[in-house]
Order: sequence, then structure tokens, then C-alpha cells
Amino acid sequence: MSTNDRRPAHEADLSGACWRKSSHSSGNGACVEVAEAGGIIAVRDSKGPSGPVLRFSPVQWAYFVSGAAEEADTGS
Repeated sequence: MSTNDRRPAHEADLSGACWRKSSHSSGNGACVEVAEAGGIIAVRDSKGPSGPVLRFSPVQWAYFVSGAAEEADTGS
């Protein structure tokens, strides 16, 4: 597939996405779900699966996860 065949991230089809929660979720209902589809990483609120979805490129997602891990390590 050429890059011209790819949809922009905001148009990626998420209808068949396999959503998953973190293994660190505590089960208190305050969770997010993540899926990979169409070359993007999608994130949504587990309590509102039909609500808004944040979409990240793989590079953006890597920066986000790295930053979150740093915050967790420093306790900030």
C-alpha cells in the first residue's frame, strides 16, 4: 500500500478495532482503552466507548508513553 492509499489519522476506520485496557487498570471504572488501527493508536474512555477518541501516530504515542512513565517514576 502506498502512502497515498492511507487515510489521515482522524479518518482511520475503528469499527473492527480490538480495544484493550492496561493490565494496570484497577477496575474502578476510571480506565482508558487503546487500539491500533490503520497505522494509528486510538485511545478512548472505557465508560463511554461511543464517545470521542484520541488518535496518535506511533511516534506521538511513543512520546506520550515515555512521558507518562517518567512522571510515574518521579511521582510527579
